[in-house]
Amino acid sequence: MSPSESSKTKQTYTQILKSTAQIGGSSVVNIAFGIIRNKALALILGPSGVGLMGLYNSVADLTQSFSGLGVQSSGVRQIAEAAGTENEERIATTAIVLRRISFFLGLFGACLLLTFAVPISNFTFGSNQHAFGVALLAIVVFFKSISAGQTALVQGMRRISDLARISILAALFSTIIGLPIIYLFGEQGIVPSLIAMAAVSILTSWWYSRKVEIRTRTVSIAEMWPETVQLLKLGVAFMASGFLTLGAAYAVRIIVLHSHGIDAAGLYQASWVLGGLYAGFILQAMGADFYPRLTAAANDNGECNRLVNEQAQISILLAGPGVIATLTFAPAIMTLFYSSAFYPAISLLRWICLGMMLRIVSWPMGFIVLAKGAQKVFFWMEVAATCIHVGAAWLLVSWFGLDGAGAAFLILYIWHSFLTYIVAHHLSGFRWSPDNIRLVAIFLPTVTLVFCSFLYLPVWIGVIVGSIALICTGLFSVRTLLAICPPDLIPASIRPWVVRVL
Repeated sequence: MSPSESSKTKQTYTQILKSTAQIGGSSVVNIAFGIIRNKALALILGPSGVGLMGLYNSVADLTQSFSGLGVQSSGVRQIAEAAGTENEERIATTAIVLRRISFFLGLFGACLLLTFAVPISNFTFGSNQHAFGVALLAIVVFFKSISAGQTALVQGMRRISDLARISILAALFSTIIGLPIIYLFGEQGIVPSLIAMAAVSILTSWWYSRKVEIRTRTVSIAEMWPETVQLLKLGVAFMASGFLTLGAAYAVRIIVLHSHGIDAAGLYQASWVLGGLYAGFILQAMGADFYPRLTAAANDNGECNRLVNEQAQISILLAGPGVIATLTFAPAIMTLFYSSAFYPAISLLRWICLGMMLRIVSWPMGFIVLAKGAQKVFFWMEVAATCIHVGAAWLLVSWFGLDGAGAAFLILYIWHSFLTYIVAHHLSGFRWSPDNIRLVAIFLPTVTLVFCSFLYLPVWIGVIVGSIALICTGLFSVRTLLAICPPDLIPASIRPWVVRVL
């Protein structure tokens, strides 16, 4: 590696860790609020109420995904691309168009949900008993659409600190406002609490999006049209992806609900939240900072592949020990976040953890497809993923009960990891670096070993195996991160101690 390439690599590692630390730091705060929020919901509502809230959330997210036409994701790409040109007029035009489209698409989504509230209630819950609640979700969809447009501007401009603050404040105010409503009204307060949380998100995203310095100008309809077409052209592919992903999650919840009842839907919701909790902050950082950076380098295959390999390396090192910790201490984590009533979901949580490890491995490669703007390829990959996920869940839930939903998620990412690698190799000539091959060869078997120890051996042996694996992989990850990243990332006051210990 030449000195210039080595310097670029060090800069990339530094950027990845800084953005991950910022988004990860906000995620830690969100986890703290999540503990309070989920614990309170579990105690107030029980598994059935948590399941009901998860279904309402799925309906709102699915509607927003469909009506939003993927404008948030395409908006990030367009803003990032415009910012790369440093053309203030182009940035202003894109930002103004993004805000206007987000408003009108929010109205469209709200009207859509109002119109079809009764059939959606019948399909989801088996009766029109929840039709009024579904109709009220129109307000949630409207608020979330506007908030998504404002957040896309902040993300596209790579204001990662502000993005983290939006996340923290939204979690704080959602907890302060949402919980009292549910405490006072029980299950009847679920939808009003979701409306209050959406209102908070629109206010926090507005506050930080207004800080982005955008040149003031008037954009005519004639000027709006080309930018709108560009946003929607790529956005439709994102919309299809988001709709299919959320649709698959919604379908799995419906399968669980109809097969095993509302309590089982609550257990699935709890496992899903906890399974993605630790991996979530890494994936969020990936979308927040890595995606805009990769988009800027999309036309340079060598640079693109280098960025993906380096992002994957950091992500695996950070995520691996966390996944092993979740596998090992699943009962304690379930008790901390929910209650002993959710213990039947522990086995399901471990299945989801296996899938999450593969998700961490495959996601950086998937961003190549997005950065290249390969809409058709992206769409058909998502169609296939949805069919496999829902099809596997339909078969396995009926055969193995609730654990079948987790096994279906694992099957999805076994298949998706192989397909994404093939597509990425075709688009950019991507290949795994030797370092990443070594990491995958270490972490995937270790995670599988810990999982199997709980599946086939007494629990106390599983805890011992998991604890040893956690200590070994944790030390390995820290040592590797210290070796590849600049030493100035470690505070000078503790640097000698860290180097001496590790």
